[in-house]
Amino acid sequence: MITLDPQSSTPPYEQIRAQISARVHDGELPTGTRLPTVRRLADDLGLAANTVARAYRELEQDGVVATRGRNGTVVAGTADVTTRLAEEAAMEFAARVKRLRVGSEEALGMVRRALDGPVP
Repeated sequence: MITLDPQSSTPPYEQIRAQISARVHDGELPTGTRLPTVRRLADDLGLAANTVARAYRELEQDGVVATRGRNGTVVAGTADVTTRLAEEAAMEFAARVKRLRVGSEEALGMVRRALDGPVP
């Protein structure tokens, strides 16, 4: 399911998050699919449970998965959810740069640089 590149400069939690997210968006993990428990995936990958838990938390914040207590973590979102969240973030950014009186071209340049840079 998940493979980690120990030579990568990308942290393991981000590698996990990105791979699960990509599989959801590609339809390989349809809505309702149950993900492995944090402990099981951590054991399978040889990682600390907190590393996997962080990836799951970020996926949940993005609307890609939902944690249902004892029922585990399941795929909750589709590309539609991600698109909606991205549009909301864009609207928030646009409102803020307008309040700061930053021009459109300068703001778009900021977005391009942010998109080309590393994931925070």
